[in-house]
Amino acid sequence: MLGLRRLVVLVLFAVCVTSAALFWLLGQRGADTRHVMSPPPRAGAELEMLSSGMTTAVNVTRNPDAGWVVRAAGQTGIPERALRAYVAAAETVDAAAPMCGIGWNTVAALGFVETAHGTYGGGGLNAAGQVSRPVVGPALDGAGFAAIADTDAGALDGDASWDRAVGPMQFIPSTWQLVGRDGNGDGTADPFNIDDAALSAATYLCARGGDLTTAEGWTAAIYAYNQSDAYIQQVRDQATEYAAMTGEITVR
Repeated sequence: MLGLRRLVVLVLFAVCVTSAALFWLLGQRGADTRHVMSPPPRAGAELEMLSSGMTTAVNVTRNPDAGWVVRAAGQTGIPERALRAYVAAAETVDAAAPMCGIGWNTVAALGFVETAHGTYGGGGLNAAGQVSRPVVGPALDGAGFAAIADTDAGALDGDASWDRAVGPMQFIPSTWQLVGRDGNGDGTADPFNIDDAALSAATYLCARGGDLTTAEGWTAAIYAYNQSDAYIQQVRDQATEYAAMTGEITVR
């Protein structure tokens, strides 16, 4: 009799565990309701020519051609300094991870949606790519935003109670600690520098999306930045517009 009772208890326990796991799985699927969107076209860019006759056994990241930057900036309204950073970031990441296939226009679209390329609040970018005034978002205290307690003692965002997104690409301090990259080679990863922020954003997107030439990959990448269908659509529309203004790449 005791053995039968134990068997019944074990069966009931197994049913409860299975049911709980099933409900959790369904809940996870229900929570992830993002609409998969096709990726925008990849915008092309004219790059600086390498020295005549130069050969190399490693990838060399090329900067955008100065004349092209002036023309494309005029076509898109993107500040020249920001545009240079976006192209360099995409070229750097694609050279390191060719299967990612990120376009500079996707990075630029994020920069536009987040802070209007670092100009939010009347600021701008200097020649070194630094924002002229700190770009710091609202406190993530749960009042209309996610609740994220301070993770950096206010070192980046000036708030020792709650985290705030910082810089032209709006990284929260905890994310910056993981993915912050030195894009201008000065030995420091600074979220308030457009070269560093753009390279970090491109790196983050490729890490989260994998292959950004696919609908699933591109959507997953942008969703990781902001979990909102409306946000994903806004970024896609802006990236598509940039590609239409400057020309697109049709072959990887």
